[in-house]
This record gives sequence, C-alpha cells and structure tokens, in this order.
Amino acid sequence: MTTIALPLVTRANAPLARLNPVTKLGAALVVMAALLVTGDLLTPALVLAVELVVIAASGIGLRTFVLRLWLLLVAAAGLGVSTFLLTAATDRYTVAAAMAVRILAISLPGVWVFATTDPTEFADALVQHLKAPARFTFGALAAFRLVPLLGDEWHTLLLARRARGIDAGWSPIRRLRLFGSATFALLVAAIRRGVRLATAMEARGFGRNPDRTVARPQRIGPGNWAFLGGTVLVVAGAIAVSLAVGSWRFLF
Repeated sequence: MTTIALPLVTRANAPLARLNPVTKLGAALVVMAALLVTGDLLTPALVLAVELVVIAASGIGLRTFVLRLWLLLVAAAGLGVSTFLLTAATDRYTVAAAMAVRILAISLPGVWVFATTDPTEFADALVQHLKAPARFTFGALAAFRLVPLLGDEWHTLLLARRARGIDAGWSPIRRLRLFGSATFALLVAAIRRGVRLATAMEARGFGRNPDRTVARPQRIGPGNWAFLGGTVLVVAGAIAVSLAVGSWRFLF
C-alpha cells in the first residue's frame, strides 16, 4: 500500500509547532465557541490579532499564509460586502466589518491546526487522548494520505485516453461526456483502492482488539495546558474589553 506524506507548512523548530494536536484542537474550539455568539467588531478583532501572532510563532511564512488562505480571505470579504449591501442598520459599515473579521477569527485556528500538525500525530492524539475509535480514525488517516494520488490518477487517465485518440476537440457536449466518463473511471479506481486498503487494514488487525497498544505515545505536558489556558484567557480578555467599552453584543 502506497501512501503520500503531506508536507507541513511550518518550521520544525517553531515555538508552537510541537504542541499536542489535541491541545491545538481544544484551543480552536474555545475560540470558535466564543466567537460564534459574539456580534461586535472589537472582540473578534482582538482575538484575530493574537491569532496572527500565534501563526507567526508557529513558523508559517507570510507568503505561504496568503497562498493557503486566499480563498478564505475572498470568502470573508464577500460576506462582508453582502452584509453591507443587505443590512438596513445605520452602522452597516461596522456590521459588515464585524462579519468579515469574525469569519476570519473563527476559521484561522482550524486552518492553523491542520497546517502545523502531522496527520499521523493528529490521529494518534485522537485515539490516545479522546478515545476515538482506532478503526475509524486510522482508516480516515489512510484515506486522507491517499487523496493526493487521485490527482495523479486523473492526470494519468487523461493522458491514456489522449494516447488512444480519445479527444473532445472543440465540442462542449463531447467534452462534457468525456469528463463524466473519466470521473466515473476515477471513482471506480478509488473504490477499488479503498477495498484493498480496508483488506490490508483488516489483515493488520485494525479493529479486532479494543485494547490496542500505542506505538507513538504522546503526552500533554504543562506547556500544552498553559497554551490552552492562555487561549481561554485571551478570549475572556477580549470579551471583557468589549464589555468595558460597551461594544459587546450577543449575536442572537
């Protein structure tokens, strides 16, 4: 079974690169839970400023950051513009800006978690600390690592068809039909690969023994607890500042 290792976009020696994946996930959930019910501009803006500092401390370069998040930036800007056009409030500039900033502040932690975490370590942490089912977790991990192969198979499939003289030419209808048949062929290949993967995992004993041993133990040390506690303090502090200046409001 061939797997593809997805490269991380962070430096290995970055201060926050080696946090436990469960700690990162917990911090992202804390930020999400707080900002989902916050409707003002100041609270998500303060949280977003801290998030940018965390991303910089995680070793993610500015160019990589922009390339990875350009679609999210466009979506946030689009939501801000649509909110501005559709709202009838007198302070619609503030409402639109709050919407765009809140979307960014909620989304960035999730992107940061997966950009700075090795998928294998993430799966190990879920099984060890959150008691996730090993059969499902490692099956999802294996499937995730095989995703890049779909692009290579698609390219190979198109080249093979072109070598056999199958070409759509300038006809949009024929091009659509060939795209549908190629997609079906890729789906069949993916299903066959999934069956072989499931058979290989069953042969290795996944899911047979509920008391599996751990090959790569991961512990949550004091630094992880400090980071999680710091996240709670940052979110609580941002809300406290907004309450102090009278800008905080409940979204619903």
